[in-house]
Amino acid sequence: MTVPRQALALEYGHNITPIVSAKGEADLALDMIAQARRHGVFITEDAQLLAQLSQLQVDQEIPPELYRTVSVILTWVYWLKNMRPGDEKLKPNNQTAEAQASL
Repeated sequence: MTVPRQALALEYGHNITPIVSAKGEADLALDMIAQARRHGVFITEDAQLLAQLSQLQVDQEIPPELYRTVSVILTWVYWLKNMRPGDEKLKPNNQTAEAQASL
């Protein structure tokens, strides 16, 4: 595994479409990944997806052409958290499905 130079976080659950919730490079990317691990946020490495998502701004929705790719990742996140889409609206702490990509 290489040391990440970039990281990007996605959020889904409070919005109809997943959004970019954070982006970082270098030390900030490492800090994002460390915090994600501490909080049990699923982390995946996908250089191609990261390159496409990095073109978006924070709080921007993902484009339709990435729906399928991101839905596969979010499906795994829900499965790993033993959740179903919509469960985050029922949880008292408003848990959301989050994923972080790094390169």
